[in-house]
Amino acid sequence: MLRLNFLPRMKSPLLLAAALLGSAVHAQTPEAPKAVQEKLASAVYDWDQMPVTPNALGVRRAVFDGMTATVDKIHCHITTLNPGERSGDPRKHLQEEIIIVKEGSVEANFNGQTRTANAGSVIFFASGATTFLHNASKVPVTYIVLYYYTPLTPKS
Repeated sequence: MLRLNFLPRMKSPLLLAAALLGSAVHAQTPEAPKAVQEKLASAVYDWDQMPVTPNALGVRRAVFDGMTATVDKIHCHITTLNPGERSGDPRKHLQEEIIIVKEGSVEANFNGQTRTANAGSVIFFASGATTFLHNASKVPVTYIVLYYYTPLTPKS
């Protein structure tokens, strides 16, 4: 008689058959299918159609967020930062980030340095930089944020 030492001793062949059948069914149960994320396609994002989210610091407009044929993720939003406000606490970014100042003037803080960026300026934050923005002026500043993840982006 074949003895399966890894199974507990069962007195009834019916119980043994049920145990084997249960484990076989469990082993063949497929995982839930993962949602396939659509790649971003070419598009025009109209200023008046962007979702607007007011917050304590100003306003944020979501533009896009997703994968493409060449990057794991690309994200874009537009922030209007009220006078005297900071974009948040200084934090280290794993991804690279590009910021284009649309209107006003903002202080770009990165790794302990501060540089002023006026309308039309472009800010580049390298991967691993500790960053934040500060609106030191008396009027709102609006800037466009783009960041992306590639296979080379650090995971932590």
